[in-house]
Amino acid sequence: MFAGTAVWMQRVAQDWVVYTEMTAQDARAVGYITALQFLPQLLFSPYAGVLVDRLNRRRLIQVTQSAMVIISLIMAFLLYFDLAKLWHFYILAAAGGCVQTIDNPARQIFVNELVPSRLVPNAVSLNSAAFNLARMLGPAAAGVALAFLGSWVVFAANAFILLGPVIMLAIMRIEDLFPAARVSRARGQIMEGLRYLRKRPDIMVITAVASLTSCLGLNFQLTTAVMAREVYGRGPGEFGLLGSFMALGSLAGALVAAGRNTPRVRTVIGATFAFGITEGFLALAPNYWSYALISIPLGFFTLTMIISANAAIQITTDAQVRGRVMAIYTMLFLGATPIGSPLVGWIAQNMGPRWSIGVGAIGSILAALLASLWIYRHWDMNIYMNIHRPFVHVEGPRDRMDD
Repeated sequence: MFAGTAVWMQRVAQDWVVYTEMTAQDARAVGYITALQFLPQLLFSPYAGVLVDRLNRRRLIQVTQSAMVIISLIMAFLLYFDLAKLWHFYILAAAGGCVQTIDNPARQIFVNELVPSRLVPNAVSLNSAAFNLARMLGPAAAGVALAFLGSWVVFAANAFILLGPVIMLAIMRIEDLFPAARVSRARGQIMEGLRYLRKRPDIMVITAVASLTSCLGLNFQLTTAVMAREVYGRGPGEFGLLGSFMALGSLAGALVAAGRNTPRVRTVIGATFAFGITEGFLALAPNYWSYALISIPLGFFTLTMIISANAAIQITTDAQVRGRVMAIYTMLFLGATPIGSPLVGWIAQNMGPRWSIGVGAIGSILAALLASLWIYRHWDMNIYMNIHRPFVHVEGPRDRMDD
């Protein structure tokens, strides 16, 4: 929760500073910043996955969090002494992206070492709930700090907050963990992970749906900033508040997902379809407060999709390749953003802010429909409609239904 709060404070502050101080409200610049944050994940995630499988994950997370402290301090220093330029933010965004490329799979896989295997789905969901409580606090805190204290304060506070995870990991009781066996160094380990994925069409379907949705529909850093400023004429405080409304729904989605012991492909697809419909309503929101209220169910379906996808892949993947599989999934899920963000920024600049959200809604709905059609044609499933619960009954191969 400490790390998540700092990450969301920094993302909100970084986008707002680039949009309002470093440029004359240029949405494309925000799109480039977002792209640079996630581009390293597109390029280096397979190698990061090998590191996660080989190294001590607790120590690895300590190193990545310490690196984030340094990046936050540099940003605070540049802003405090009025030395910041746009290119500084580009470089630091890329550096943060490199750190997150290792940190993301390491944190996700480390959850498996905190609880017995039967509780991993619940642990993954509760971890997401904690992160999204931070997501609720982070934007609100960043908005207040930007409005009353100055942008440099946000980055200075991040550096202090990020020390929390470093210290907590250092004092964690090692004897209470459930450590996984680490993989020895060998040739061809990246290809081994790719060959494993080829044998798992369920993981490939989840990854394809989540990646397309991420590419076009999960650019909230950009779209919310543009909508708040351009469409509703609001300032940094109200901009941060919109993130908190979405986080309320996200927290509810995470808590509901925590009760599921068996995440399934159809849960991911159903949540993606609902996400697309809700995002379509968000694009049409007539005023600020309707946008804020619609953000609540949007956050719910966003987290349902993300948590179900994450848990389904983690639980059903062999432990020996879990780090590489999760890294590849993270690469495609988060790495799709560098492709989508400049496009969404261009749409916001040339077609209007509402279309920058609408294109995500259309893409998410199409992803869910195409995945459903593929499953129906290739997995030999039969779907029956009933007038009583359960209203939809699916018959097909047991392993595919569960996975």
